[in-house]
Amino acid sequence: MQLGLINSAWMQSGRETAWGLQKTKEIGFDSVDLLVDPLEIDIRERRLIARECERLDLPIVSLCCVATGLIDLGPSCRRFHADRVRKHLDLAYEYNARNLLLVLGEYIWNREVIPPRQQWAWAVEQCLALGDHAAELGLEIALELEPFPLSLLNSVDAMAAFLDDVNHPAVRANLDISHLLLAGVQPEEIRKLSGRIAHVHLSDCDGKVHGDLPPGRGVVPFDDYFSVLQTLDLTGTISVELEFSPEPDQIEAWVREAYVASAELLKRHQLR
Repeated sequence: MQLGLINSAWMQSGRETAWGLQKTKEIGFDSVDLLVDPLEIDIRERRLIARECERLDLPIVSLCCVATGLIDLGPSCRRFHADRVRKHLDLAYEYNARNLLLVLGEYIWNREVIPPRQQWAWAVEQCLALGDHAAELGLEIALELEPFPLSLLNSVDAMAAFLDDVNHPAVRANLDISHLLLAGVQPEEIRKLSGRIAHVHLSDCDGKVHGDLPPGRGVVPFDDYFSVLQTLDLTGTISVELEFSPEPDQIEAWVREAYVASAELLKRHQLR
């Protein structure tokens, strides 16, 4: 497998996109995931990313998209967000990526007013249509498992049930290792998603709140989770996800620390 980095790690640097891509390659990552919105960037930035990644031999593996409006009460809002996800998929195709990391979001109003099954049904309907678009482009959608109480996909069982309901070969799961711990997912539970994992995120946390720390700074028992992942014949990429460093001027050291720890972890489990 490849070891990648989500480029949002560099956001607090205040530097241009090209600088972050160059640092990603310099530190030693094999690939990059992009947090970039096709509705926000202009054509110059769009092409700069493609040129720079080609120059650096730094493949773009995944684009990240948070689309909580896919389960909104208003049909027009759901249509807008579905169209926005399609534009993300088109950009992923343009960049020769493998998948779109998709965050569906949460039940609104504390699972009251709107029956939870209705929001679930809207999500299934949207993912079926988006799965068709992804498949036409030779891409996959990797659904994020979020550890929050009201998230639609906040456990392995919920993810497995959702994938069963969607039943589309292009719609699969993303596993974020720190999210698994925060959601109370035991390592052996991962086997329930065998054959349906498209992508993996790697970060640490304090075991209480979402943190995205460099591995080794928190309490995640990585070896326990990776011992199971190692048996699942995964292919593709494990991408490091980092939130902001507490010392913004030390962001490069923060990312290097995450790389060294992650590379050692993957080597220990013969995953890279």
